[in-house]
Amino acid sequence: MAEPKYKPVPHDHKAMLAKARTRKGFTEAYDALALEYQVAGQMLKARSRAGLTQDAVAERMGTTKSAISRLESAGKHAPSLATLKRYASAVGCELQVKLVRHKAP
Repeated sequence: MAEPKYKPVPHDHKAMLAKARTRKGFTEAYDALALEYQVAGQMLKARSRAGLTQDAVAERMGTTKSAISRLESAGKHAPSLATLKRYASAVGCELQVKLVRHKAP
């Protein structure tokens, strides 16, 4: 029997966001989660650069793939700094946090 070939579904994130922003309330809700999306994006990039799957990161952290999936999904989970440090270590990074003063109006 022939192996099924992997065919990724094409995804145009910019187009998806443009369409979603036409819905009432979407922009406000999306913008309210900007920091969460930024952190999740950095986590995904770090894991990708490390060449690791969610399973591999989970094994390194002593947790489950589903826990890693929740960590990497913006807005659905608020991980502790300790968890973010463990994740960073698992993907070969260090966690850095800084507070930046608001720009004057």
